[in-house]
Amino acid sequence: MITKNQIKLVKSLRNKKNRIKTGYFIAEGEKIVDELIKSKIELAFAFSTSKKYMILDKFFQINDNQLSMISNLKKPNKVLGVFKIPEITKVDFNSNIVALEEINDPGNLGTIIRLCDWFGIKNIICSNGSVDCYNPKVVQGSMGSISRVNISYLDFDKLFIKHDYDVVASHLDGVKLENYNFKSNQIILFGSESKGLSKKLLSKLTNKLTIGRLNNNLDSLNVATSVAIVLNSLINGITEK
Repeated sequence: MITKNQIKLVKSLRNKKNRIKTGYFIAEGEKIVDELIKSKIELAFAFSTSKKYMILDKFFQINDNQLSMISNLKKPNKVLGVFKIPEITKVDFNSNIVALEEINDPGNLGTIIRLCDWFGIKNIICSNGSVDCYNPKVVQGSMGSISRVNISYLDFDKLFIKHDYDVVASHLDGVKLENYNFKSNQIILFGSESKGLSKKLLSKLTNKLTIGRLNNNLDSLNVATSVAIVLNSLINGITEK
């Protein structure tokens, strides 16, 4: 059974200010919820049409209509979990890091989180203007990887002015990706879907990396696609030993 107050809470978590206020976020579907339950992220409530989750202390049995009332999905998938937003973890700048400037599309960020998990990147840093990683669409797109990748929001102007990091970025005018030797502690930077990188950050780059193309009529790739190509190069023999 789900109460009116619980319905109100779950629906409110679609909004960033309510996630910040309550310290909760939502995830849906068996695969994602199961991944998060297995992780260190704390479960607050689980609402499900399946008796599979009855073993949980914070389980609430609901019917299909009730699940549809609280779900963000067109086709709700058996379970919706409410989880506590974990405490911020310090970024390890001695490892390869993916940095994202003004990434606004939740689907792109969710996919990038999943890609970083796949390619062994433990830290993502986002500019403060990027979409919230606990947006329900980001959580869905990450397919549970959000529980294994540390995501931080930082003031990029201050970060890159104060520190002399080794920063490389995907760019149309740069070193061919296949000819570049990555190091083990670089920041790999990607810009917004519509504007690319800001001039301030372009001035901070150690190197620009160009993804090879056969069609010169195209001037850009989807940012998540670019991340996939660059990270694939990072782990496939182009790294500095």
